[in-house]
Amino acid sequence: MASGNSDPRRNLTATAVKVLIAGGFGVGKTTMVGSVSEVPPLRTEEVITTASEGVDDLSGIEQKTTTTVALDFGRITINPDLILYLFGTPGQDRFWFMWDELAEGALGAVVLADTRRLDSCFAAVDFFERRNLPFVVGVNCFDGAYRYGTEEVRQALDVGMDVPLLLCDARERESTKQVLTSLMEHVMARSDLAAAQGGY
Repeated sequence: MASGNSDPRRNLTATAVKVLIAGGFGVGKTTMVGSVSEVPPLRTEEVITTASEGVDDLSGIEQKTTTTVALDFGRITINPDLILYLFGTPGQDRFWFMWDELAEGALGAVVLADTRRLDSCFAAVDFFERRNLPFVVGVNCFDGAYRYGTEEVRQALDVGMDVPLLLCDARERESTKQVLTSLMEHVMARSDLAAAQGGY
């Protein structure tokens, strides 16, 4: 899996794909990128100060002490022919102006959801639906949070059956890999469908 185990000459011809990791404030985007990146992840986290009081909603995540102010970046080699470049978006409303730029050239996205604060990912779902960008929903299962079923979450988010929805643990490498693999399968399935319908 790691790039060190692959033939470096073959990696020169690997397809590089840009993927976004999106969602609301505090849903685990930085954790997800860090859990799976095969290079030290780039992080732009800052300590939350009293200046954010009344601006950032910490309901349900009162223990959070840092926040992403620009982006997170990591890389994972899915196989010798496919490398994913992961861009984690900032979650606070005041940084959403960056999403358009981050989304440029992206092949797909993961929308992370926190069942304690499902409304925090509505904006991300709407963003990708409006742009017709393929996405999957990863329900990050936080310790101590009630475990809703996937269909309950699907109904609450009002996403169609065509959108893959998975339970995951953003701290676990294998769990994150499963979400990313599901996204790539979803992207390919949509591409095949579009080709079959004469979309390409």
